[in-house]
Amino acid sequence: MSRLLLVSNRLPVTAERRRGKLTLKPSAGGLATGLHSVHDPGKGLWFGWSGLYDKPAELTPATDEWKRRGCVPVPLKRTEVRDYYEAYGNGVVWPLFHSLTDRMPLRPGPWDTYEKVNQRFADAVANELRADDVVWVHDYQLMRVPALLRAKAQNARIGFFLHIPFPAVEVFSALPGRERVLEGMLGADLVGFHTAGYMRNFAAAVERLLGLPVHGDRITYGGREVRLGVFPMGADISRYADPAPSRSRTPRPPIDRRLLLGVDRLDYTKGIPRRLLAFERLLETQPDLRGRVCFLQIAVPSRTDVPAYKRFRRHIDALVGRINGAYGTSAWTPVQYVARPVSQEQLVGLYRTCDVMVVTPLRDGMNLVAKEFVASRVDEDGALVLSEFAGAADEMPEALLVNPYDLDRVAEAMHDALLMSPDERRAHMRSMRRRVIHHDATHWAKSFLAALEETEATQPIAHERRTRTHLDAAVRRLVVRAAGTASHRLLLLDYDGTLTALAPTPGLAAPDRSLLSLLRTLAEQPATSVHIASGRDRNTLDTWLGGLPVGLHAEHGLWSRMSAGSEWTRADVLPTLPRQDDVMAILEEAVSRTPGTLIERKSTGIAWHYRQADPKLAAAELKRLRSALTKLLEGEAAEVLAGHKVLEVRLSGVDKGTAIAPTLEGIPQGTAIIAIGDDRTDEQLFSALPPDAMTIYVGEGPSRARLRLSSVAEVRLLLNDLARTSPGRPSEETPGGTHDPGPAPRGLMLVDA
Repeated sequence: MSRLLLVSNRLPVTAERRRGKLTLKPSAGGLATGLHSVHDPGKGLWFGWSGLYDKPAELTPATDEWKRRGCVPVPLKRTEVRDYYEAYGNGVVWPLFHSLTDRMPLRPGPWDTYEKVNQRFADAVANELRADDVVWVHDYQLMRVPALLRAKAQNARIGFFLHIPFPAVEVFSALPGRERVLEGMLGADLVGFHTAGYMRNFAAAVERLLGLPVHGDRITYGGREVRLGVFPMGADISRYADPAPSRSRTPRPPIDRRLLLGVDRLDYTKGIPRRLLAFERLLETQPDLRGRVCFLQIAVPSRTDVPAYKRFRRHIDALVGRINGAYGTSAWTPVQYVARPVSQEQLVGLYRTCDVMVVTPLRDGMNLVAKEFVASRVDEDGALVLSEFAGAADEMPEALLVNPYDLDRVAEAMHDALLMSPDERRAHMRSMRRRVIHHDATHWAKSFLAALEETEATQPIAHERRTRTHLDAAVRRLVVRAAGTASHRLLLLDYDGTLTALAPTPGLAAPDRSLLSLLRTLAEQPATSVHIASGRDRNTLDTWLGGLPVGLHAEHGLWSRMSAGSEWTRADVLPTLPRQDDVMAILEEAVSRTPGTLIERKSTGIAWHYRQADPKLAAAELKRLRSALTKLLEGEAAEVLAGHKVLEVRLSGVDKGTAIAPTLEGIPQGTAIIAIGDDRTDEQLFSALPPDAMTIYVGEGPSRARLRLSSVAEVRLLLNDLARTSPGRPSEETPGGTHDPGPAPRGLMLVDA
């Protein structure tokens, strides 16, 4: 039976030591309440820190109680909490993901501790994981856990939800460890966000920083399909929508005064100082409201040991004192400031009593306070002033939406809310309440888990998903066996994306020593010919590979050097690219419009590279370029060809297939032909080969090749395997050094569907 394994920084219960005994009490917080509907202690587990700086043995006395509650405590030391949670999580990730980069420390918190703690969480889950379990990892403290768990359990179904905003890629790029954070999140099958904007930001970061294409809400990564989704978290309606009256003891202004209310955790992202300044502006511009309105700000202390938060609290204390000193009288205090927690009953009472709820964070993942307020208003009355930078704003267009940085507009919105007619207030509130009550915390959790269940159907077929590594090994074994029994071997190899990983710019893909040595060893094997066909210009290929005993074909076959020491010969085509100056002018204009792009000149061709450009900007420019160049070259002996992050204009009648044709004419009967490539230019080579040739495509995507390898690393493993065998003498061992168990499995997919 499938179990749900929840993973978060804190458990839903907190451990305390009292008189030498360990006691457990329910934890406060939106996550604990939001997930209680899906956490069944008898059918699932919840992994998290207990709240104590423990050694594992110290938790043993409460083992039975932990089990009864379905909890698995992950022990953390005081220094680990300080470095992983406070220094990196709250000191670096928290301000940056809220787009407040000026709050980042000059010396970011230690990444190594963040990684180590995330590994401990992953290990704890892996130790309890069963075959059919579903794992749901939560929030910014554990962004590496999905990938670390995936490394231990490749077939696990893993979901990840980020409860805070995901910033724009320009902001996210400032994060130390940014690529590893993205890779960590992509270890999940489903990555969830509160809003579509956060999801788009994540997709842009993946495209820009990892170079992975994003197709709508899907990303192919590590041989898997990762889905992205939008799941706005809801409030726990049962705690707020009870129509019974609340008996709050919290002080409230006299009945003839209007009440504006703010309820927040004491955090610099909540915008409390700017909110108070906006209220001050209201009193300044609307003097008739003095003595008739009161602002009650509840600020629940948090992170009280952090110096920055202590300074922040002193700043608010001073601001409240200044406003009250400037406008207050013996009979009226403009701002009432409560810097302590309030009970659930008191909070509901305040929600139902206030005239205007003011929720103006500078940035917030969701902000459940706005939803709690709406859920509490069983009278369907009251007005809401809401920051447009809170995730909740996407679901509450009926609120008075404001830019919290615009103090004048916030003050105006407060005034508009106070003047709103009862009919208008109720119309807005009824609409918001219907939405909030329907999309509550239970709906959020069940929607995410349902989507996670569906990801199983979108993954590759079960056998292929479980055995991606084994499929690579099976392909290598099949090719080595066929090449070993043949009398001769002919290897036709692409360069970029096949022998070397794709580089940000063309000049950064020079071969390393191990590749040069490997190619030489292969080419010096008896009855073996090696040809490298590339889009590179001949001077580059000559510089990089000219000393090897291999055939070289440059610019997709325009120039060929059939063997070491022979002269380069040119294909019988036009001497120059038609309308070359016009083509160059169009591409130069594209470079000026699209930062990060560059032009590569070849002898009779021009390539526009956009690997370093913003993906969306580059995609728009690519579409425009293809249209303009195709129209320009209509009727000319030239063609426009798209490759991996490159658009090339070249002479017609030249391709890798025609370039290799003379080589094919003279090969002996029974030669094993092995062709490997990774983009559209290699498809022309594949189509020119005999049906029994072993054509191999590298990476994801459709291809006419009969076989597939997942990466450049797998290609090199195959070439190393071939280098250890000779034609007519098959190896006694399979790749990896294990005994060959027999022929490749019949179920191996040879042709890409």
